[in-house]
Amino acid sequence: QVQLVESGGGLVQAGGSLRLSCAASGSTFSSYAMGWFRQAPGKQRELVAAVSSGGSTNYADSVKGRFAISRDNGRNTLYLQMNSLKPEDTAVYYCAADHTWPRPTFIPTVWRYWGQGTQVTVSS
Repeated sequence: QVQLVESGGGLVQAGGSLRLSCAASGSTFSSYAMGWFRQAPGKQRELVAAVSSGGSTNYADSVKGRFAISRDNGRNTLYLQMNSLKPEDTAVYYCAADHTWPRPTFIPTVWRYWGQGTQVTVSS
């Protein structure tokens, strides 16, 4: 069992940056696959980025080159650095975790653990 708590969301102008954090409980954080999803009003939850326990990453095409996922296993924390933000990035961002690399990673229901989400709003 792992508990996830996101932070770092807020209101930012288009072109700006934010860094989201996800603090995880437990002593086995390094063994978990971790991911960031987002859900905009009226839309399905979608994968933003994921990182395996070994450090392999994948990204949604819409964020490649702008967002970077990283993990600090010593701090039990997952990050999402978001640059060049666009109004269409506005959503609630969720942290997700699983004991193994979910297949496929872009399906929310295959991820076992979820945080409560943090709102990101990008104004034009």
